[in-house]
Amino acid sequence: MAARTASSGRAATGRSTPSKAGSSKAGSSKSVAIPQLSWHQVRPAPVVLVSGTEVFLAERAIRQLRDFLKLEDPSLEISDIQADSYAPGELLTMASPSLFGEPRLIRVSSVEKCSDTFLIEALAYLENPAEDTYVVLRHGGGVRGKKLLDTIRSGVGGAVEVVCAELKKDSDRHDFASAEFKAAGKRVTPSALRSLVAAFSGDLAELSAACQQLIADSASEVTETTVDRYYGGRVEANAFKVADSAIAGRHGEALVILRHALSSGADPVPVVAAFAMKIRTMAKLYGVRGGSGQLASQFGLAPWQVERAQRDLSGWSDEGLARCMVMLAETDAAVKGAGRDPVFALERLVGVIARRGAV
Repeated sequence: MAARTASSGRAATGRSTPSKAGSSKAGSSKSVAIPQLSWHQVRPAPVVLVSGTEVFLAERAIRQLRDFLKLEDPSLEISDIQADSYAPGELLTMASPSLFGEPRLIRVSSVEKCSDTFLIEALAYLENPAEDTYVVLRHGGGVRGKKLLDTIRSGVGGAVEVVCAELKKDSDRHDFASAEFKAAGKRVTPSALRSLVAAFSGDLAELSAACQQLIADSASEVTETTVDRYYGGRVEANAFKVADSAIAGRHGEALVILRHALSSGADPVPVVAAFAMKIRTMAKLYGVRGGSGQLASQFGLAPWQVERAQRDLSGWSDEGLARCMVMLAETDAAVKGAGRDPVFALERLVGVIARRGAV
């Protein structure tokens, strides 16, 4: 079968590339001898190790592989195994040739909690994988099954690894959302992407669903106005609007948005988190010179985040930033139970930031 990517049909490089998986707790100090692919590069192999903690990306990669194999041969036989409740001989039985010789896809979940029996039989299977069979091993992280991972990564069994690391940074989620629109051939403005990522910063599955809804419903370019129309009520989006207005010095506007957000059920904690994210980025870049691309690489940010922070820093002093950082810490404690009036603490923070830390 051709070694094409299941998501797009593009040829995979086949090269072994550095990956976060190689340095994870479930990883190995040994060199990795198999191709390590991103989730959207998944392709058929006798053994496909899907590693990493990002459940949504792992499930999508496995689903794309299934759809690709099903398209190649509709008679594909699909079986599932739970590695933590494994029955002896289960893998060998499912991998055995059927009467009509259909290709087989065996999806193995919970490998990070596998039983000793599964570990022994999986290691034996790697020595002689069945023909026309694709075994997908889903390992969500941790040290359990390390010997199996090390063996797979050494090249035994002809495997590939699909690395599904958690998208922790806004820049990673921004790139993910951008790729969703690009794959669908739908234009989206940078400000719309920023608003969308802000609105769904805590859930990648919800972010993907929002992208798909906008792709399906929007006849033309997706703009910030479009995002606001669909998702303007999201707590996270309102939180960043409060922060943007306050940092720009628009005290009254920031208070109006804050009170509207709180009256709509917003929790003070994510509002403080939005302020903290933006102020900390500004503090990182204060007094630093260089292009957005260079600084983005240096500080682990997206170029648009650098450009936005550089604009926001206009009129700020290092003393003002320092005072705001102290106020942020005090407000964070207040909204988490240390203060009697979290709303008052938030309004006070908005005032201090709108004055750029001036007393």
